[in-house]
Amino acid sequence: MQVNGAKAIVESLIHLGVTDIFGYPGGAIMPVYDALFNAHKIKHILVRHEQGAVIAAEGYARITDKVGVCIATSGPGATNLITGIADAMLDSIPIVCITGQVANPLIGTDAFQEADIIGMTVPITKWNYQVTKSEEIPHIIAKAFHVAKTGRPGPVLIDITKDAQFGEFEFDLSSIGSFAHENPVVAESELSQAAHLINEAKRPYILAGHGITIANAEKELVEFATKTGIPVACTLHGLSTIDMSHPLYVGMLGMHGNYGPNVLTNEADLIIALGMRFDDRVTGNLNTYAKNAKVIHIDIDLAELNKNVRAEVAIHGDAKEVLTELINHVNPNNHAQWINKFKEHYTLEHETVMHREVTPQPGHKIKMAEVIHKLSQKTAGNAVIVSDVGQHQMIAARYYQFKDPKSHITSGGLGTMGFALPAAIGAKVAAPNREVIAVIGDGSFQMNIQELAVLAQEGLKVKILILNNEYLGMVRQWQELFFEERYSFTALMNPDFIKIAEAYSVPSIRIDSEDQLDKALDTMLNADSSFLLEVMVEKQGKVFPMVPAGCGVSEIRLS
Repeated sequence: MQVNGAKAIVESLIHLGVTDIFGYPGGAIMPVYDALFNAHKIKHILVRHEQGAVIAAEGYARITDKVGVCIATSGPGATNLITGIADAMLDSIPIVCITGQVANPLIGTDAFQEADIIGMTVPITKWNYQVTKSEEIPHIIAKAFHVAKTGRPGPVLIDITKDAQFGEFEFDLSSIGSFAHENPVVAESELSQAAHLINEAKRPYILAGHGITIANAEKELVEFATKTGIPVACTLHGLSTIDMSHPLYVGMLGMHGNYGPNVLTNEADLIIALGMRFDDRVTGNLNTYAKNAKVIHIDIDLAELNKNVRAEVAIHGDAKEVLTELINHVNPNNHAQWINKFKEHYTLEHETVMHREVTPQPGHKIKMAEVIHKLSQKTAGNAVIVSDVGQHQMIAARYYQFKDPKSHITSGGLGTMGFALPAAIGAKVAAPNREVIAVIGDGSFQMNIQELAVLAQEGLKVKILILNNEYLGMVRQWQELFFEERYSFTALMNPDFIKIAEAYSVPSIRIDSEDQLDKALDTMLNADSSFLLEVMVEKQGKVFPMVPAGCGVSEIRLS
């Protein structure tokens, strides 16, 4: 059929299975919005800022096996996507961003709302491309989805000139084309070598990362760990890959992770790293990291192997496929004595830190951990927790007892404040039958507070839990510990979040005492609509344990 480029974009997206798009219209993308007007197979969610669109696309992709899609106009519309694109790149999230661009003859003339979004996003995309001819559209759109999803996932940006959106051509679905992809083939010798190390190890240790979720390998992870009897710790993005009540789960890695998983890293004789990249928040000082351990590193991204930590066996492959093969190569085993060491360290951490944090203290302000602990109990660990960035993020990761896969969504590599609300919107659109709770600090909330409007307009039942300490809490904690209590520009004079929520037609309440907490959480969880609960928490709370910057993981502090 004879169609213009804009219609071809929409038809290509429908053909590729897209049902939801997040976006914001503007001049250079207007032909596409005109084509969307009667495209009933696609639901468009109108955000209030383009950053909201790209982060919502991330949240959508994180909870499904689909590619998230967002649309923006040229110039500032496109540049407003950049933070979310960088976020998706660092956290391996498959999204496709479609931006409008000024007409081809105007490129390079500093035309109204012209920006070189291709040049700007080269370092933060898996692939980007500028379409200047309408005939290119079907093939390029299909390639964008293929690149975003295969191998190590990530963001792709397609910039389409306005004249290409208007230009007509003979559209044929066969012109979309198909793209073959095969995961790397793992050599039998690598599997045998890895299995030998696993079978011989006395103190082996599994580090489970986001790659487990990406590969849908949660079942294989549990089967592998159960057969070998090896303890499992998770990275921040690895949380929810294994039920936290599983007897082999020993905690979270990282700067604010659990005590045992950090300290015992340097006592392990074998580390099996699954779909994780040994980033600095996990390793601390690389010069002192895991010096007693041989390393088996399994990752779909060849560039990650031997990048930060040298591996005895580096396996380039899909986590699900490699684990499936390894299960058949390893011997049944148990490491009870080794696991007891983790239990001893957990007991110490619980007595020193955790019990105090979750237990109400008469005459004291509510603690963040107490709120998350009760939230976890009331939801039986079954909710999808979408956290923002800061102290509340670490508290949510530490004290929520995740049970189900794809239940933890946060910004890891980039640490993007303002992430939680739009990401929760995307997650709820993708999974309307799951309970989605955005856990947000008062500083982060104001970064994308305008997206409250989407909740009412779309009728989305997202629950918002604001932990308000009237500070940029994580920065304040560092200022207290390492900058001699010079609290430079971290105190916040906040607006009345309840009145703002009311203005956006979102029911809300605020509490400031522990005796109100149970009822308030019940009210939020039982609400048959979006709901905002603001909890005034202690102003100068800190997150411990903590590995100070520049220190090794065994130097983790309990106070």
